[in-house]
Amino acid sequence: MKIKNLATNLKHIAIGLVLFSSAILSAQQTSGDVSKQADIDPGTTTTAGAVRVIDNKGTIKYLQAKNGITMLSNTTNDVTTTTWQLGGTLTDSTSIDVNGNVFGLNGLELISTETPSTDATTESDGGTGTGYTILVRDEETGAVKKLLATDLIQSGQEAFTATAAQTAYALTGSPVLPNFSQVWVYRNGAKLVANTDYTVAASTVTLIENDYSIYAGDVVEVQFIK
Repeated sequence: MKIKNLATNLKHIAIGLVLFSSAILSAQQTSGDVSKQADIDPGTTTTAGAVRVIDNKGTIKYLQAKNGITMLSNTTNDVTTTTWQLGGTLTDSTSIDVNGNVFGLNGLELISTETPSTDATTESDGGTGTGYTILVRDEETGAVKKLLATDLIQSGQEAFTATAAQTAYALTGSPVLPNFSQVWVYRNGAKLVANTDYTVAASTVTLIENDYSIYAGDVVEVQFIK
């Protein structure tokens, strides 16, 4: 009787954990059958598999986890204990609909002087790179992705020595220049007026000889930030 009651209690706890996990992860599979995994052999370690339980009517049932939930079966002492816990590999595309509620994380570390990553790669695991990247959201798909901090804010400066009547100045490396409000052009230290004294297209600044002429030896400086 005690064994049966213990199994029933474990079943209820396990179901509660699975339901709680489902609410958090909102797995994309919301209908249909899920294939039964192999039975867990008590006393062995596994992060997957089916746990067999018996309800109070003697019916044999199975509990299992998937899609980002890790299940661990004990190997010593309480060998009949199986634990469900957050963390694992997503097997299905997963979205969380906050439905107007707040979704937050407490206890996060505040950093201020750490350096941005220079060796981040796509789909990398923790411990395979250095520095920090920034998490961003793809507005088209809702997917969470990462962005190099150096790609979030870019700036540049380049100076040119003009030839007579030279109007076009292409920046080294072909950076895509932002709007006029983020591009500053100077001729011999004097600031030119955006869209009046110069225009911007792609990575090239073009001067417009508006009440001035460009002479050989003029120093044209371009600064930008985006």
